[in-house]
Amino acid sequence: MKKINTSPISGTQELLPEIQAVFDKLKTGVAEKYRAHGFMNIETPILERCEILFAKAGGDTEKQIYKVAKTNETMEDATEALRFDHTVPLARYIVEHESDLSFPLKVSQMGENFRGERAQRGRFREFYQCDVDVISRNDLPLFYDADVISTLLDAFSTFGLKTPVLARISNRKILKGLLSGLNLQEKSTDIYSIIDHSEKVPLEKTAAALDEIGLTPDEKAKILGFIELNGKPEEVAEKIREMGVENTILKEGLKELTEVAEYLTAGGLNNFVADMKIVRGLDYYTGTVFEFVLPEYRDIGSVCGGGRYENLAEYFTDQKFPGVGGSIGLNRLFFVLNEKKLIDLESKKPLDIAVVPISDKENAYALKVAAEVREKGSSVTVVAGDKKLGDKMKYASKIAKSAIVIGDAEVASGKYRIKEFQ
Repeated sequence: MKKINTSPISGTQELLPEIQAVFDKLKTGVAEKYRAHGFMNIETPILERCEILFAKAGGDTEKQIYKVAKTNETMEDATEALRFDHTVPLARYIVEHESDLSFPLKVSQMGENFRGERAQRGRFREFYQCDVDVISRNDLPLFYDADVISTLLDAFSTFGLKTPVLARISNRKILKGLLSGLNLQEKSTDIYSIIDHSEKVPLEKTAAALDEIGLTPDEKAKILGFIELNGKPEEVAEKIREMGVENTILKEGLKELTEVAEYLTAGGLNNFVADMKIVRGLDYYTGTVFEFVLPEYRDIGSVCGGGRYENLAEYFTDQKFPGVGGSIGLNRLFFVLNEKKLIDLESKKPLDIAVVPISDKENAYALKVAAEVREKGSSVTVVAGDKKLGDKMKYASKIAKSAIVIGDAEVASGKYRIKEFQ
């Protein structure tokens, strides 16, 4: 009989229990940080109607959506699909429940999303995203842009990284104003895309791409000079003003950039810079945009990203719901940090305590001890069976941080000791 292939589907993550414990601890730590900053958790269904997801997807994302066919339904007739991110379902959620919600609404979402993209190392088709968003009705103070960024920066403290995280911030209005001043609005989509990919290719290739879309040498020089600007926000803003382009949208973008930076500084943060390479590819971002990197490991790329959108639910309602949000892609981040040995997977045990009865006659008391210890908040298992004590302890040392051995003396006295494994 032919054996069935038991390997997991490419683009999915399957971990051993001790490594899964580390992943779960990081996920829980992020969730706790989100809550500490005042974000309330919600869950939206993994399944959404196609008309909801396709209303905003567009481009390559639309091609990556997994449709779900019901029994006796062809894929062409399918009306449901798996969500590809949390943002579109959040927009639907806001419209559906807006009369019962209090604004500004600070929410977190910790769940799996699905994209049918080509599976690569560190790129998954099934993945956890850890999102935070602040949504308001009609107007949302710029303060919340800094609130989201500072929350995400704090969330990274749960990873115990030995290398610092750097937030790179910008504002889409700055580039929009610059392109307007240079009369390049009709080429803005191409220019945004070229800048968004500029960090992954040599400068010469970026310059060639600008040539291909018909920029003059002067226009190309200004765009190339612009994307190289990074540093203290006030200094970057001054260099942009020196470029000689002046209009309302550009001024607005520079003002918003410096204001967000001031809020971050007031909150005691200094691990951020203004960086004009940050434009974010998704077209719903309208103001502040940001990405996080590990400066010592630039090859990893962005480990977090997000930004402001002025009308989250424009496809579902005439009401205006501006918002700002960001996301940590946990599976990819976990993969690259593990690959770079930036997180410690050694000596991580899924459980706190293993209760080990020497023989079956101690099993009943072992259950009592396990219940007592469990009530104090520890995760506990009982290692039963007729194996030798040495074999039981060897097994216990692989799954738990410590053990309680139960023999005749422990049963008689009602006392026991907790043995820490080295």
